[in-house]
Amino acid sequence: MELGVLLLLALFTGLLLLLARGHPKGHGCLPPGPRPLPFLGNLLQMDRKGLLKSFLKFQKKYGDVFTVYLGPRPVVMLCGTETLREALVDQAEAFSGRGTIASVEQIFQGYGVVFANGERWKALRRFSLATMRDFGMGKRSVEERIQEEAQCLVEELRKSKGALLDPTFFFHAITANIICSIVFGKRFHFKDPEFLRLLAMFYQSFALISSFSSQVFELFPDFLKHFPGPHRQIHKNLQEINAFISRSVEEHRETLDPGAPRDIIDTYLLRMDKKVHKEIDQVIGSHRPPALDDRAKMPYTDAVIHEIQRFGDLLPIGIPHIVTKDTHFRGYIIPKGTEVFPLLSTALHDPHYFEKPDDFNPDHFLDAKGALKKNEAFIPFSIGKRICLGEGIARTELFLFFTTVLQNFSVTSPVAPEDIDLTPQESGVGKLPPIYQIQFLPR
Repeated sequence: MELGVLLLLALFTGLLLLLARGHPKGHGCLPPGPRPLPFLGNLLQMDRKGLLKSFLKFQKKYGDVFTVYLGPRPVVMLCGTETLREALVDQAEAFSGRGTIASVEQIFQGYGVVFANGERWKALRRFSLATMRDFGMGKRSVEERIQEEAQCLVEELRKSKGALLDPTFFFHAITANIICSIVFGKRFHFKDPEFLRLLAMFYQSFALISSFSSQVFELFPDFLKHFPGPHRQIHKNLQEINAFISRSVEEHRETLDPGAPRDIIDTYLLRMDKKVHKEIDQVIGSHRPPALDDRAKMPYTDAVIHEIQRFGDLLPIGIPHIVTKDTHFRGYIIPKGTEVFPLLSTALHDPHYFEKPDDFNPDHFLDAKGALKKNEAFIPFSIGKRICLGEGIARTELFLFFTTVLQNFSVTSPVAPEDIDLTPQESGVGKLPPIYQIQFLPR
């Protein structure tokens, strides 16, 4: 009995010492942050409605660089345009490592251009960039694929004959089809069962990865992987997607000829006024499809598309980085291997760069003469060595899909525009657009 009491007292005393000590030692001179609990870290101080809200609250108290303990591991948070550029551009090599996402790590295992590190990542990046150039990234061939897909979209929207329609599926399908046409050499019909299955798994996986339950799993993956949870469905989905890709690779290998190698916009259509239609009519007209060369002559439309990306804020927390060496940053020492979260949302909503950061306002990207202006805080694809490789294709898709839809349709809703809340809903690491129904009326 006495031995049991002594053990209990020893355990209690140890916990008190851990609490009094606060941040665990052995982590260099990390930036300040909320005091963590043993094992749990700062979990109990997190907002269930979204990690971003919690991080922004900590930013107000601790500044643009602070440390949060996600379970037992410290993560350095980078906030604000200047901080992000100083880390990801000025000290690009040190911050170029990629952190892991536990719910997908079992599938990727450090492979792929997104999650690889070191020489493997450098080789994959070189190969990916060269391949995209060879297959026309930014050239006419990709533009033609997007124009073809845009016309398929127009045909589908015309079938609605002005009836109320939730366009979410179609906008998921056209963006996925561009990737499929580049990767697999073909596009899928919108009703293709295999294509529908792939889309459903991708969307479900993104929603699950962004959920609060998945964020808890990220804190204690080695323990929680033995219990039911969203990580199992994510793993199942990614295994099935991986199997599809493997089959496609095998089919290509069998038919290879060495001599002849082969949503963003949906939520915001309702807020486009007559200026976009006017610019489309003046520059493009109605007798030819939009082309990428038109973009330079359409500053207002381009500003609207920029604002869609800024306001949409799809990945507000970004994808985790790790520092590749002991790194001195703003008076702190971040030890090699420490995880770093670049909070892209704090740049996209930086009041020093956007007059009304919480409002949808294309004027954020226009100068006094109505010309498109560059904004250093506009980094939806991140910056530095880990900038998204697909930025060029994505920007081309956005412009051509957006202008093709508005060239052919006026968009209306039975709900008054001022009563429509288009604010993306935070869900863990991502943001999801609200579901809605609108009408596409032929022009």
